[in-house]
Amino acid sequence: MKVALIGGTGSFGLALAARLVAVGEDEIVIGSRDPERARAAAAELGGRTTGATNEDAVAGADLAVLAVKADAALETARAIAAAIGDTPLLSVASALRFAGDGVRSDPDARSLAERVQDVVGGPVAAGLHSIAAVNLAGAPPDEDAFVCSDDPRAKELALSLAAKVVGGRALDAGPLASARTLEGLTAVLVNLNRRYKAHAGIRISGLP
Repeated sequence: MKVALIGGTGSFGLALAARLVAVGEDEIVIGSRDPERARAAAAELGGRTTGATNEDAVAGADLAVLAVKADAALETARAIAAAIGDTPLLSVASALRFAGDGVRSDPDARSLAERVQDVVGGPVAAGLHSIAAVNLAGAPPDEDAFVCSDDPRAKELALSLAAKVVGGRALDAGPLASARTLEGLTAVLVNLNRRYKAHAGIRISGLP
């Protein structure tokens, strides 16, 4: 599978790329607004990894991952909308509000992933929200990963990618509307990790 990491020079994008390089099954293109930075990151990672602009990275990709932070997700999605065409896009960011007493989910009634779907022509999946970049370093994290989408093909590709990067299971969390809950769950994890100075993840019990 050819995977394009849009905004792949950020902390999550680089951690995801490193995990995929370690697995060694996919061709990876790191995208960035600065192609030289993307190429330098790709050279450091090695493997079947190249660097390009965000727009060029999606050319011929089987799956694109929108790896930018939440505050840049919609702007970046608009910038690549023409280039991405009908390529499935995985949205991984969670829109959060930070305050003195803790972290809250975005008050918008719709998830960030649903808003990304509004601006790109191809199908959008959402997932990996509960997987922290730091947890992708080293051995696969002993966590489950959740993926949701309204499009079967986008969901299948996103689940395949998720299964490669976690030590737990890649779980189908239903339609894209489930991203509202998955993104909100990120706020809970951030609060827990701040309170207990940890890097907690999630495992679901009771499933085969």
